Amino acid sequence: MIKYLDQGKVDTRSGFGVGLSELGRTNPNVVALCADLVGSLKMQEFIDENPDRFFQVGIAEANMMGIAAGLTIGGKIPFTGTFANFSTGRVYDQIRQSIAYSGKNVKICASHAGVTLGEDGATHQILEDIGLMKMLPGMTVINPCDFNQTKAATIAIADYHGPVYLRFGRPKVANFITDDIPFEIGKGIVLSRGKDVTIAATGHLVWEALQAAERLEEEGISAEVINIHTIKPLDKKLLISSVVKTGCIVTAEEHNYLGGLGESIAGILASCHPTPQEFVATKDTFGESGTPAELMDKYGLNKNAIIAATKRVLARK
Repeated sequence: MIKYLDQGKVDTRSGFGVGLSELGRTNPNVVALCADLVGSLKMQEFIDENPDRFFQVGIAEANMMGIAAGLTIGGKIPFTGTFANFSTGRVYDQIRQSIAYSGKNVKICASHAGVTLGEDGATHQILEDIGLMKMLPGMTVINPCDFNQTKAATIAIADYHGPVYLRFGRPKVANFITDDIPFEIGKGIVLSRGKDVTIAATGHLVWEALQAAERLEEEGISAEVINIHTIKPLDKKLLISSVVKTGCIVTAEEHNYLGGLGESIAGILASCHPTPQEFVATKDTFGESGTPAELMDKYGLNKNAIIAATKRVLARK
């Protein structure tokens, strides 16, 4: 299998910050809004360079979504920034009514998603956001895996017309996507080809999937690892072609198995190519306070969980 090198651990939210700053220099229609979390969202460089294109809304996330929707009417491309919990659950009505329903060109950028938020605990660790957002008609949902891919995704969504939910995280994680791997909305990436099992992963679980595949290879199991950065629209053609070859699939995500990537893939397979599937995801639960590593281990969101799921699904082929 192809082995990937960790170029140095860095948080995915910093990829968003760098991408937003680059957009500030290249696209005069890009504006940014934040709900009192400039430091956490890494937006300061954009603000310093474009003070007249930034709006500090304060702790008023619903108002921020309404303002963002209005800004699109004048041709602006607003990027909103706050934690994932406050970007979705707290403001779902405003997103549905003011952004999704009318197809407003708002980019909803959400940091601190999932249990890897860590010590802030369950009230901030939203594990339902992908499900909430993918159910909105016309909403594109993107969950990149590392710094480089988050930067690329941030830049790409500015050129895409329509509402987008961009999800990223707080902890420093492996940065391994190289510059020669293109980012295209709606197109998954085969990171390593295999013949025995498909592992489709998203976000922080992509690196874990690659580590699991290396271990499985030592045991004579050939895993095809696919980076599904776009949850919606899903790359159906790529996924089906892979499972036709391998005959089974493991899906891996830092999200509730109800409403997440795995459920979307299960729906495709049920209608097109029924296939044994195992889910690596949280199991209808809230999170809790702890370090990211502790929580990923407790909730079964790491390479060991992927290896175990792979062996279970292989036994069902």
